[in-house]
Amino acid sequence: MKQPVYAKTRSALFLALFLTFLFPAGGLLLGFGLSIGQPALWAIGIACLAAAFYGCPIGWVAYGSKCSLARVVTAIEEEHLYTVRELAVQLGIPEKNIREKIDTLFRKRYLVGYIRTDSGVALNENRALSDREYTRECPSCGAQVTFRGVFGECPYCGTRIERDTPPTQR
Repeated sequence: MKQPVYAKTRSALFLALFLTFLFPAGGLLLGFGLSIGQPALWAIGIACLAAAFYGCPIGWVAYGSKCSLARVVTAIEEEHLYTVRELAVQLGIPEKNIREKIDTLFRKRYLVGYIRTDSGVALNENRALSDREYTRECPSCGAQVTFRGVFGECPYCGTRIERDTPPTQR
C-alpha cells in the first residue's frame, strides 16, 4: 500500500526546491530592475529574496522531518520491523525518538493499515465495516434485507434499516 507520507515528502521536496530557486531568481530580478530603473522589478525581486530567505530553511527542515518519517514507514512496510526496539536498532535512532515518530505517523494518518501496540505497530487485520455484509429484518414489512455499510434499504417497502439494529434470529 502506498502510504500518504510519501506524497507529503514529495510535496515538501518540491516546496523546498521552489524556495531555493526563488533566491537566485529574486537576486536576478532585483539586479535587472535596478539596472533598467524599474521599481516594480525591484519590489518583486525583494519579495522573492525575502520569501526565500525565510522560507528556504523552513522548507528544507520540513522536508528532512518528512524524510525521517518516510524512512520509519519504509522500515515497517518493506523490512517488516514492527517493534520499537527493532526499528531503533535498524535505523540507529533512540527508542524514545522512534516512539515519537510512530506517534506522529499515527496522529497525521501517515501510516494507514496498521495499529499502535505497546511494543510498536502491528498490521491491522480487521476488515472494514463497509466490507461486511449484514442481514436484518425490515421493521415495516418483515422482509430479510442484506446490505453493506451502515444503512440498508428494504427493496420491497423502501424502509431505511440501520446496521446497529439487532440481527434477525434464524
